Amino acid sequence: MNLTSSRRDFMKTLGRACLGWLSCRRLAGAQGRARKDRPNIIFIFIDDLGYGDPSCYGGEGVKTHNIDQLAADGIRFTQFYVNSPICSPSRVAVTTGQYPARHRINSYLASRARNRRRNMADFLDPKAPTLARTLQQAGYATAHFGKWHMGGGRDVDDAPHPKAYGFDESLVSFEGLGDRVLPEGGLSEQSAKLGQGTISREPKHRLTEIYVDRTIEFIGRNRNKPFYVNLWPNDVHDAHVPQKGSLAKYERYASNPYLQKFYAVLDNLDEQIGRLLRAVERLGLDEKTLIIFAGDNGPTDWPKYYKEGYGPPGSSGSFRGRKWSLYEGGIRVPFIVRWKGTIPAGKTNEKSVVAGVDLFPSVCALTGVSSPKGVTFDGVDVSRAFLGDEPTRREPLMWEYRRDPSYLKPGNAKFISPNLAIRDGGWKLLVNDDGSGAELYDLDADPSEQANLISQRPGIAEKLSNAVLAWRKTLP
Repeated sequence: MNLTSSRRDFMKTLGRACLGWLSCRRLAGAQGRARKDRPNIIFIFIDDLGYGDPSCYGGEGVKTHNIDQLAADGIRFTQFYVNSPICSPSRVAVTTGQYPARHRINSYLASRARNRRRNMADFLDPKAPTLARTLQQAGYATAHFGKWHMGGGRDVDDAPHPKAYGFDESLVSFEGLGDRVLPEGGLSEQSAKLGQGTISREPKHRLTEIYVDRTIEFIGRNRNKPFYVNLWPNDVHDAHVPQKGSLAKYERYASNPYLQKFYAVLDNLDEQIGRLLRAVERLGLDEKTLIIFAGDNGPTDWPKYYKEGYGPPGSSGSFRGRKWSLYEGGIRVPFIVRWKGTIPAGKTNEKSVVAGVDLFPSVCALTGVSSPKGVTFDGVDVSRAFLGDEPTRREPLMWEYRRDPSYLKPGNAKFISPNLAIRDGGWKLLVNDDGSGAELYDLDADPSEQANLISQRPGIAEKLSNAVLAWRKTLP
């Protein structure tokens, strides 16, 4: 080894050591502050928001100024995954820090009969670990405003209310119990018959505004103590019902009325998020509040869009697949964290693989709150990534969806995936639970999952297949 290369290697090693030391210092500093002055947490979880929908992720239909500002003030992640391509299990994962199938919730919660046919629970067991309860027991004021869908609604009238999971206050919609605001028709009528809480009626286009109003009011009342609040809008899930007069702005998309309505709804959602951000600033809470922003799964892919000759609204960017698919477009979604004064601004993390199950242990680390005793997380503490480092994930991620043909599937046949998936490093394997249909992709070289390498890399394929099939056997 010559002197030049030796010196270069020494400098690289020194640089890595310094980066690790700085990351540890940042985390130690954040934890130190947390014990005395714990950060507030606002978790914004957007229904059916595709990877390519916000303009800071390449979306071209709507300039999402406020979501973009979140990214400009914090860190934008490009390799964040939810733990299911459909709503209920995705929400269970971020709530518990565990794979949702462990709680017998592996698709959307529906009627008792449909849940029973799929061997699913009717609701999340209130004895399950929850982030809200953990923070509540540590002195946080807690609230949930928006979509719930972890139990209650249709004919399920015995589901626990959000309070049972650690929330002091809640306002949900037709897929939950307790106080709720219901739009017109459909599942709202079933929900209203169940009673159990104060029920109000509003047009669907007003729901996000109402949830934001409640969030602002809640944080204003609790500004002098730490708070944790879920803001989980029903938008941008279809059917898209825009505010009166808002379609004209997107007249250029009138040839696809579904897309035109979607963009109008996304625009309004972004404006409502802006109202919340301005309120946080007005209350002087910018540097005291960690804001987490994510989508809950890929964009919609109902067969009706294709049958009517339209492309479905929403974008998964360059990724293959959409909602109900284990290809990247169904599970890789936007993810932004902001904590002014603590998290570096304007950074993009393209290296760290982060997942919904990681949020619980990571928030505990950042707040200095102990994780619940006796709980084994499937997620890991990635708080270093939240603070600006770019750690490499050592643990694989696994997914299960579509145990039988009754589960919802994409309208585009090319997006229908095998029902198991595993990502380990840059490799991703999909396979059915009977061992058939295996596909292997090198995501570092082929993030769009176009080149199936199953025959070229049999050793890697066998290792990953064995791992995910063994994991599947551990699930109820």
